[in-house]
Amino acid sequence: MTIWDTITGRKSSSPPTTTPEPHDTFTPAPFDPSTAIQNPSEFIIDPSQLHPLAGLNQDTLDYLNLEDSALTDLPGGRSALPSRGWSDDLCYGTGISYVTALTIGGAWGLVEGLQKNPASMPPRLRLNGVLNAVTRRGPFLGNSAGVIAMVYNGINSTIGAVRGKHDITNSVVAGALSGAIFKSTRGVRPMMISSGIVASVAGAWAISRKAFFESE
Repeated sequence: MTIWDTITGRKSSSPPTTTPEPHDTFTPAPFDPSTAIQNPSEFIIDPSQLHPLAGLNQDTLDYLNLEDSALTDLPGGRSALPSRGWSDDLCYGTGISYVTALTIGGAWGLVEGLQKNPASMPPRLRLNGVLNAVTRRGPFLGNSAGVIAMVYNGINSTIGAVRGKHDITNSVVAGALSGAIFKSTRGVRPMMISSGIVASVAGAWAISRKAFFESE
């Protein structure tokens, strides 16, 4: 700093002196390929361990099992599928009936569409006609069977609760009533025909269930 800088109070422009820091003396060890992977099996990943449910004990998954105390205790109420009462029967019966009738109706529509639309038609027109027949017959039978199954299971569960047991008589009576209710707006003759058809199907199912699936 000069005398003029002292009188005027101006700071010197010389850079401040700093103390040099000691240099880092770390030296990395040389790479040795022979010791890089001592146990290669530790780096192999089992694909089954990547599953979201990997490592779970399936014996402790309670939602897959139903306690015996929760199952229905009415005679004849248990079959191959565990049931806790009318709600389970309603779900099983309606779902199975709908899917079965939908499949049968789709096959019926497919055959009908192939018969009404010969191979001499243009491919696009024939395909459109076949698809129209399938979508017309399949949902019709599926929806009808689903409605009948809901009414049938409701009536069958009510009769079983009143009588204290499930048997073939319950199924036939419930089938006859549900079939009659389904066609109740069409007149007496359609009601009788529908009642007989549904009662026959319900009786055949009850006999098959008792012979092959029922377990006391």
